[in-house]
Amino acid sequence: MTAGGDRSPGVVVPDGPVAVVAGGTRGIGRAVAEALAQHGAGVVVNGRDGSAVDDTVEQIRGRGGRAVGVCGSAGDAGVAEQMVDAALREFGALDVAINCAGIAEPPGSSVLTITPDEFREQIDAHLMSAFHLVQAAGRVFVGQRAGSIVLTGSAASLGMFGGSGYPAAKGGVNALALATAADLAEHGVRVNVVMPGARSRLSTGDDYVAHIDRLHRRGILDDLTRDAALDPAPPEYVAPLYVYLASDAAKHINGQIFSAAGGFIGRFDAQQPGLVAYRDHTDAEPYSLEELAELLG
Repeated sequence: MTAGGDRSPGVVVPDGPVAVVAGGTRGIGRAVAEALAQHGAGVVVNGRDGSAVDDTVEQIRGRGGRAVGVCGSAGDAGVAEQMVDAALREFGALDVAINCAGIAEPPGSSVLTITPDEFREQIDAHLMSAFHLVQAAGRVFVGQRAGSIVLTGSAASLGMFGGSGYPAAKGGVNALALATAADLAEHGVRVNVVMPGARSRLSTGDDYVAHIDRLHRRGILDDLTRDAALDPAPPEYVAPLYVYLASDAAKHINGQIFSAAGGFIGRFDAQQPGLVAYRDHTDAEPYSLEELAELLG
């Protein structure tokens, strides 16, 4: 990795880039934070659990890396700013912002059973955490005309894993990334998404296994997807993609959504509508219901 952007005059910038990682104390987020440090980055580690934050920071430092911690929910207003401030204060720079924060949907939840408060918790944990981080880091990145943001999506946003609040929030993350990538590109800021498949708290345990088996019995998941979901690779297998997208080596990549699970890496094509029908509205009536039935039947 290499550091990018023009920093404030007089600021002494240490070797290596500087990154903030929201949700960086467990699972995928911790693997990403540790991988960044191994590649020379100074890392601001964030998480809800203060002891987990301290443990992650100590582990990184014990291996010769540079790290500081910020405790708090990334979905709360102000925490992202604290992370950015910590990066600038402790390391004198900010080059990378990565969001891995998130929580699981309640076991057995569906759109018919999830409460409004539970739904909002999903939006806060996944989408609002992404928004706060993009905004706080983006302001720094626009000022220095350089920076990389990597957000965490999920295949659940495609509708293949049931639920409601979790896939809705992850779908919002994708839309936020695509919109902000286009909006900030002229300022040298990149925004991309990784949809990871890896072993974590969200993809282990009896409730998770029961959920996957239930989706398979209902025909929502095929055999291959069920087996992959029940035996995910460790998070260390997806962490390198985050690090690559954060680095200057990926400066040509912006506004893209990737899938990564074990040894698999996929890239989603930009969504475009397939033509069903067309006629000029200036010299034709609106489609009738009978015409729509014929076109779409």
